[in-house]
Amino acid sequence: MRWWKIVGLAGLAGVAATGAAIARAERKRRAYTPDEIRTRLHTRAAEATEAPMH
Repeated sequence: MRWWKIVGLAGLAGVAATGAAIARAERKRRAYTPDEIRTRLHTRAAEATEAPMH
């Protein structure tokens, strides 16, 4: 039964790491002002329409 503990702890560590990564990305996303978001979206849309589709 010892290996179940190891698998459980590895799963718990994976969940914690994923949660930390999601929280970090969310903080970074919320740091943008509405004007910055609008500018970035316009830039990405312009790049998408300029790039040729294969």
